[in-house]
Amino acid sequence: MTVAQDVNDPNSIVVDRVLSEEISHIVEQNSDVLFTWDYRRSRPGLVKLYEKAKTSQWNASTDLPWDTEVDVEALADDLATSIQRFNQLREIPNSPLKNWGDKDWSRFAGEMQAWSLSQFLHGEQGALVCTGLITTTVPWIDAKYYASTQVMDEARHVEVFARYLEEKLQNRYEINPNLGNLLDDIISDGRWDITYLGMQIMVEGLALAAFGFMHMLTNEELLKKLLRYVMSDEARHVAFGVLSLQEFYKGLNAKEIRERQEFAFEAALRLRNRFFAQDVWERLGADPKKIVQFMQENQDPGEEIFQAMLFSKIVPNCKKLGILDAGDGWLRQKFGEIGIIQFEDWIDTTQEYASLDAVAQDLKAS
Repeated sequence: MTVAQDVNDPNSIVVDRVLSEEISHIVEQNSDVLFTWDYRRSRPGLVKLYEKAKTSQWNASTDLPWDTEVDVEALADDLATSIQRFNQLREIPNSPLKNWGDKDWSRFAGEMQAWSLSQFLHGEQGALVCTGLITTTVPWIDAKYYASTQVMDEARHVEVFARYLEEKLQNRYEINPNLGNLLDDIISDGRWDITYLGMQIMVEGLALAAFGFMHMLTNEELLKKLLRYVMSDEARHVAFGVLSLQEFYKGLNAKEIRERQEFAFEAALRLRNRFFAQDVWERLGADPKKIVQFMQENQDPGEEIFQAMLFSKIVPNCKKLGILDAGDGWLRQKFGEIGIIQFEDWIDTTQEYASLDAVAQDLKAS
């Protein structure tokens, strides 16, 4: 990946694409498959995480209330609080959406709900693929053990989001091109630590924050429990990345660390850019580049806060890995430029994953 020169240019945020009817998507991938004949349990942090994973499994078919009737309009109303960050598009007279009425904005709220859950779905399949790769490429037996539990977790996540979208919303979006291109780059790179950095730290770190926002906003019973259980797993997955990479990155030279810093920043930009929701604007007949340009020229504090908060899990974990200040502090500077460095001293996920274990909490309560 190459770092964009102007990170706020609408032409770099909105990705041109040709809509496709493809069912399968091929990514060329070339990496070594590693066996290890050293079966000693030598990494206590990963051993502890693996033991936690074994006792925190849940059944997507029986542990969620799938018989819940979902009021799609009420669900969209729940989300309306979060889409207030687009208020400048509704309130400023020269907005490209100045002719939209209440019905248009109500439809937008519903489409945003379906779009958000669809991107969660596609991201979870990306995690499923990446964690399968980690089981074959990581050199430590403790990491292989834990990664095998995450493969099961990710399959469960794909299952629940796909089922919710199909049965309850009956509405789904294809993968956002920013997210899709990022997943392609993570998978095709071939270096096992880049798979960790791109998926465990960046994609899953942002997902953990996004799940938390939606869980806080929604009152829908099924979705609320679904998100709570998925977050339990995601916290372990992010911790897995931190515990593994923290050790490995101590042995890299300055050039190698800089490559990881640049990869992390480009991933951060793509994750930020997907939340401009170009897919929704396209479906509703609006020009996403005009929308993005207007939003950049008329910055809304709510939008800035929302985008920044999505990185509240990523930045402290990058600091824990040592890549925030490594070398000349390049990544610290870049995170400062996009307004997310303020989260550097928030709790990192290795310290909080146990407190987010909803499955263990429910077992204890029952």
